[in-house]
Amino acid sequence: MTGRLIIAGKKYSGFSKFGTMVVYSLIIINKAGGLIYQRDFHDGLNKLSINDYLVLAGTFHGVHAITRSLTPHHLLPTFGTSSGTNSTNTGLEVLESTLFRLTCFQTFTGTKFLLFTEPTQPNVDVIIRKIYELYADYVMKNPFYTVDMPVRGEKWEREVAGFVRAPR
Repeated sequence: MTGRLIIAGKKYSGFSKFGTMVVYSLIIINKAGGLIYQRDFHDGLNKLSINDYLVLAGTFHGVHAITRSLTPHHLLPTFGTSSGTNSTNTGLEVLESTLFRLTCFQTFTGTKFLLFTEPTQPNVDVIIRKIYELYADYVMKNPFYTVDMPVRGEKWEREVAGFVRAPR
């Protein structure tokens, strides 16, 4: 049995054999590599301490920066900024193992969303973009939120948990 995800009128199918998507964890890293949000949604990954999450955020930020610079020049389009560098090289986007998949979505401002899912989870790009949309609506539009600071807010927590845990 597969489930469905409907976003903006478009239907996406194939969410897990039980009709729900399995998102293990969400991590948001600011443009300086600092951890600004972490939440576990499903038991399946080993529990980490907050210090481990801080180290993970900083390490991933560094690895992401290195992989951005490793992109071969002949694969980059010639258009871009006036300095000749191109901002389209994205760095590490997906890390897959037999037990989980780590997907990274980087915004234009440098904020990174890391989503840990089942390795066979389809449409992860749609899921992570919907989470980014919720972030834009409930965090960035909050007049009391300061950019690059830890993300807190009951409405954000409720909406992201409702989306991730909702049966599809």
